[in-house]
Amino acid sequence: GDGWPLAGTLLVAVAASMVAGGEDCLWYVDRNGSWHPSFDCEFFTFCCGTCHHRYCCRDPLRLLTERQQRHCLVF
Repeated sequence: GDGWPLAGTLLVAVAASMVAGGEDCLWYVDRNGSWHPSFDCEFFTFCCGTCHHRYCCRDPLRLLTERQQRHCLVF
């Protein structure tokens, strides 16, 4: 019944926040000490990888949020 439009709206909102969440790759320094500039990921992709190696992907298990990336800069 009436719950489906709400559930659909909620699902779209969650998906949109994941896609448009601004999870682009921030600048970083790799293990060799080389600096890499920040870069934007294409639509429906986000920053993946580690503190020392970043790339764009669609796998949410490899997602590296901007918060996690900033944490890398501190350590």
